Amino acid sequence: MKVVFFEDVEGTAQVGEIKEVKNGFARNYLLPRGIAGPTTKENLQRANALAQREARRQEKLDAEARTIAARLENLTVTIEARVGETGRLFGSVTNRDVAAAIQAAVGVELEHQQVLLHEPIRELGQRTIDIKFTRNVSVPVTVDVVPDAASKPIVEKLQAARAAEAAEAAGTAADAAPEAPADAE
Repeated sequence: MKVVFFEDVEGTAQVGEIKEVKNGFARNYLLPRGIAGPTTKENLQRANALAQREARRQEKLDAEARTIAARLENLTVTIEARVGETGRLFGSVTNRDVAAAIQAAVGVELEHQQVLLHEPIRELGQRTIDIKFTRNVSVPVTVDVVPDAASKPIVEKLQAARAAEAAEAAGTAADAAPEAPADAE
């Protein structure tokens, strides 16, 4: 059934769009709730007016979001976390932790859903993640996960052990390499 949408339906359509949907979805969900209607001339005009109003509202939201996003441009947020003997974090750094750190650093209030972190951070280091303000405005932010004061000796010991292993591996690779023959004239 072809319908015109009067409201946004996540994952299906936005206001004013005309879409072909399954008959049951239209009859049992969209039409009874007034979310969409049949594609008549009156409904098309109504949906067009609603779409224009939504576009103006969205542009206003985008303008506000761009001013906030400008404050977060090139931002690096440092989050301290406890590290175990293997160098991995106890627990993880989640989107709630990142939102709280940004709020503490810049004073911008964020919902944790705005932080687009595909999976929790479980290791030390820097990562770039996106902060989404509206459907059209997002900004990348760098998150640097560092060990807390209690974990710094553990991390330093692990780094020293890795450096020694790398030096030993480089030394054995140099010993194993065949020596170049001298040029005979």
